[in-house]
Amino acid sequence: MQTLQHHFLIAMPSLQDPFFHRSVTYICEHNAEGAMGIVINHPLKATVGELLKQLDIQFDSSNKITEQEVCAGGPVQADRGFVLHSARPGYESSLALEDELMITTSKDILQQLTSEEAPKKFLLALGYAGWTPGQLEQEIVDNSWLVIPADPTIIFDMAHDVKWEAATKSMGIETWQLSNDVGRA
Repeated sequence: MQTLQHHFLIAMPSLQDPFFHRSVTYICEHNAEGAMGIVINHPLKATVGELLKQLDIQFDSSNKITEQEVCAGGPVQADRGFVLHSARPGYESSLALEDELMITTSKDILQQLTSEEAPKKFLLALGYAGWTPGQLEQEIVDNSWLVIPADPTIIFDMAHDVKWEAATKSMGIETWQLSNDVGRA
């Protein structure tokens, strides 16, 4: 089985599920037990500062990071936070995804987001997307997703509303060229 870890899933126009419509999902883990990813372009009506305040975490309210939008990472455990970030080891519960990218789920990273110790770049999401064994592979066969290698620039350096189009363009495809029909030779 070829792993899709460190790849993007780009939702095809036919995918109408509200969690995944026009979504770009970063695949954190993919193995024989299934797959786990974070939707990186569906902002919630909440900012990092609002979330930290709600969680009673002390933070520097003058830091512009507090204005960053929190994303809806997926429909599973939507009350749990996931921080996708540039490499910075030392948190209680982190997983290195590749050389320059990690995911952390422990509270200690939230306490540092507005400090000098924070990762250089991060995306905070509530919830994640999960697939049972074989489910994601079948969805790809069914033409629900395009798959491309992940690009940290799309994750961290672009506005949420342009990530889907940017990911598609990185394949050399304009969004208007996407078809819902599956080709069979």
